[in-house]
Amino acid sequence: MTTGENSNPGTPSAPSGNPPTTGLFALAWIWVGVPMAYGLYELILKAIQLFTGG
Repeated sequence: MTTGENSNPGTPSAPSGNPPTTGLFALAWIWVGVPMAYGLYELILKAIQLFTGG
């Protein structure tokens, strides 16, 4: 085997099929990002209460 050859030359390097669209990526980020942002917001509020005694 020479440098740059694949260990399995019969297998493609990328999966075949259509790649996901930009809209699907945006939906996925919104699906994960909105609850995560809300959780971080709540975490910050609770940390402020914890460290300020409020």
